[in-house]
Amino acid sequence: MAKEVHFVVHARLPKGLEVLETLAKNLFWSWNHDAIDLFRRIDADLWERVGHNPIRLLGEVAQERLEDLSRDEAFLANMRRILDEQARYLEGLYCWYQQTGREGEPPGDGKDHPWVAYFSMEFGITECLPIYSGGLGMLAGDCLKSASDLGIPVVGVGILYQQGYFQQYLNSDGWQQEEYPDLDFHKIPVSPAVSPGNRGPVVISVPMEKREVHARVWEAALGRNRLILLDTNIEQNSPEDRRISFQLYGGDVENRIKQEILLGIGGCRALEAVNLAPRVFHMNEGHSAFLALERVRCLVEKTGLEPEDALEAVRATSVFTT
Repeated sequence: MAKEVHFVVHARLPKGLEVLETLAKNLFWSWNHDAIDLFRRIDADLWERVGHNPIRLLGEVAQERLEDLSRDEAFLANMRRILDEQARYLEGLYCWYQQTGREGEPPGDGKDHPWVAYFSMEFGITECLPIYSGGLGMLAGDCLKSASDLGIPVVGVGILYQQGYFQQYLNSDGWQQEEYPDLDFHKIPVSPAVSPGNRGPVVISVPMEKREVHARVWEAALGRNRLILLDTNIEQNSPEDRRISFQLYGGDVENRIKQEILLGIGGCRALEAVNLAPRVFHMNEGHSAFLALERVRCLVEKTGLEPEDALEAVRATSVFTT
């Protein structure tokens, strides 16, 4: 059987437009209307066809159009203004949190030193990252965006679904139908997480029944903060386990439990694997409840705390909202 080979094709951006890729890779653009208008200006029709996805936009727009834009002084001036705005935003010197932090306590930052880990089964950030279905996801996404705006050091933890949530359409008879299009992770605003020391992609494992399920760790830049996402659709897993992260709320009750184990236990291990040590763990709904059990286990096994003391420590540093 012939070996299947995958290629990732990147856009060849003309000189002067390379910075558009930097803008596209940080989801800050998704709640900055000037940045959205800038991408739409590149090719309005294509922007709609690619689902408001700047990564795909830059990869599929005609080369001739890019060359024209590289000579368009008005476009270049607007682009530089937005990039300057993004740079000032990311610097975050005058954010609410930095101005009102506890006296004598380092302010922390959401990229390398988050104080809070926000666990959620879904995050509604932007339509080109379809890992949400409704209100719960929109709440989680808005919490992360607001945390970034305020300078609160938060890291989100969730699942990167291969097919996301279903999309609806009407067939020729007028009946509502659903479809689950596969996501190409190289064409959305995420990147493989890298372990400390740049030793390669991060893969964690989670015990399920009598086997280990592996998950690759991805991350998205979300303004000043990060969103950590888990993906079980990798070669180390069986076909059954690869399907755990296929669809948001997909499969039977057993698969839903597997997703919750992946989120709670796997999410905790993913944070450790990328060298993040939050002080507070926020569980958005009960989907990540296994997180509390994993944290108790870690405290007992790694620090020698008695189970009762470990339970109290986890209780004191956990937040639950529903």
